[in-house]
Amino acid sequence: MTEKFLTLMADLDDVSQKRLSEWYGALKKAGFVGTQTPGLPYHISMASFPLEQEGEIVALMEKVAAEFPVIPVHISHIGMFAGGKVLFGAPERNARLDALHNACETNVEKKRIWTPHVTVLIDEPEVVCSALPLFVQSFYPFVGNIVRLHLCAFWPAREIASFELIGK
Repeated sequence: MTEKFLTLMADLDDVSQKRLSEWYGALKKAGFVGTQTPGLPYHISMASFPLEQEGEIVALMEKVAAEFPVIPVHISHIGMFAGGKVLFGAPERNARLDALHNACETNVEKKRIWTPHVTVLIDEPEVVCSALPLFVQSFYPFVGNIVRLHLCAFWPAREIASFELIGK
């Protein structure tokens, strides 16, 4: 496959990575593997862009990362997108998370409705639906931190750049 688009992601801290890995580990132990991209850190997707904007988006990331400090997020609930193919943990929306998203979104005219989420499993609807009861059992709310911005091109995933949030 050839690359089709860029995704700008907000990566979560190491403690959050461990907790999210535990959720996925419980699913995997029960036989649910999914088709999500392996090896990517758990993240909240901020925006997608055409491939030809790579240089512009790297510059935007660096600017935004310099302006924003670490952002706490309360991963408080679970969800599934329409169509049933994506199971996720989701943060409470707050002003700082929305401000980060707005700073990362460059095409205001075509701004899409945004649902902040951390994907745990992508698969066919019948598989995701059968994984839901186990996810409900292993899920527990927690407060994590967004610590960096991360840009990848998809498919397959090509990591392009990452910048730690260092703003005051």
